[in-house]
Amino acid sequence: MTGLGDGIRLAGDLLRRSRWTAVLTGAGVSTESGLPDFRSTAAEGRLAGLWTGLDPTRVASVSAFARDPDAFYRFYRQRLSHLADAKPNAAHRAIAELEVLGFVQLVITQNVDRLHQEAGSRDVVEIHGNLREARCQSCGSIMPIGVMVRQLDAGTHPQCAGCGGMLRPNIVLFEEVLPVEAYRRAADACLRCEVLLVVGSSLEVYPAAGLPRLAKERRAKIVIVNREPTACDPLADLLLRGQAGEILPAIVEAARRAATPPRPDCAPSV
Repeated sequence: MTGLGDGIRLAGDLLRRSRWTAVLTGAGVSTESGLPDFRSTAAEGRLAGLWTGLDPTRVASVSAFARDPDAFYRFYRQRLSHLADAKPNAAHRAIAELEVLGFVQLVITQNVDRLHQEAGSRDVVEIHGNLREARCQSCGSIMPIGVMVRQLDAGTHPQCAGCGGMLRPNIVLFEEVLPVEAYRRAADACLRCEVLLVVGSSLEVYPAAGLPRLAKERRAKIVIVNREPTACDPLADLLLRGQAGEILPAIVEAARRAATPPRPDCAPSV
């Protein structure tokens, strides 16, 4: 089994050699910014997962929104309160740096917090939407999430100024399909990439969990960085166990070193 240090060096070399690399991120990246994931317990040293003690289909689904909008809005108002003070962490910044350096061409994320963009990532595909925007359930108009929040804080159900329809976060709810264009871009990237770097995802939720399989079918190298085992570990060429905020900056440095030719006075003798 490859040790962590050797694995980081190998990952850096893979990124340097790859002509096209995509990154797929999940909730394990955002937890290092103080945001809860979905199923962890508070005893694991983080906020309890969002679904702890809850049936997500009763508070985060299309039918829940129609059946009990008050419960729906209470749940998402809590999520937005967690997001208010969240800042990008070392993992987000490392991914953005890999993009600037030319080692990453696209970021695909299951997260809805937009911390990748805040960290500086420029090309991000949000396959589950985002919590920074609101959307009208009737006409589909998109607006800043603050429009919805201000109406909630005033004690009213948020409504679209254009058509009077109800507003909701611009994310994928249970019982909805992923945005067609976002998923198409993600799938195309996995069919094109030479390396897929997967960070902080359990790879249990489909269709996102099928993306590494698409990449593997085209013989891409799969690098998985995660604290715990994932459902796609058997597909991985490299498994790096640990905190994304510690491992990814080390991968950046490894890729930098691999891409830097030795100085003449340091060249090996022959």
